[in-house]
Amino acid sequence: MSTDPAARDTIPPSRTVTPPSVLELNAYLMYAVGRAARRRLAERLEARGLRLWHLTVMALLADLGPQMKTVLATRLAMNASDLGKIVNDLVRVGEAACVRDPADRRRVVVRLTPAGEESLRSLSAEIASTDDEILAPLDTGERAQLAALLRRVHSHVEPAAAVPARERPGPPA
Repeated sequence: MSTDPAARDTIPPSRTVTPPSVLELNAYLMYAVGRAARRRLAERLEARGLRLWHLTVMALLADLGPQMKTVLATRLAMNASDLGKIVNDLVRVGEAACVRDPADRRRVVVRLTPAGEESLRSLSAEIASTDDEILAPLDTGERAQLAALLRRVHSHVEPAAAVPARERPGPPA
């Protein structure tokens, strides 16, 4: 490549150019791949009128069962008023319901509705399809290895994530 500035100006710019030295940085690669995966997943969710936070709340309710809003906000490290908006969205479209806790009628818990459970099942298929698109260059063994390595790194940066949700200490469900 020429070092002459005039020659550089005549080369048409591509849409994106990642400097080769940046491709040596694992943190950058994780960011770039994560950004692409998130964008594709967001597009699938938006087609259903949902955002990633809706999916996250639905998945947590499916994994842990009915939860108080304050507990959901704490577990997701989310502002309570922001979580309230997400829950209200899910209630409005019939994916979740706010009901009295049978164990303590003073408490109101959020739970998935049967429609929400079905929606989450079909979303899971779309998420798997998105994973397939992103991970297309990898074979089955490489995908399993990548997943295991990512979980190991994730449990290092978020130690509480290493404990399965059902065994994790915290506020009662």
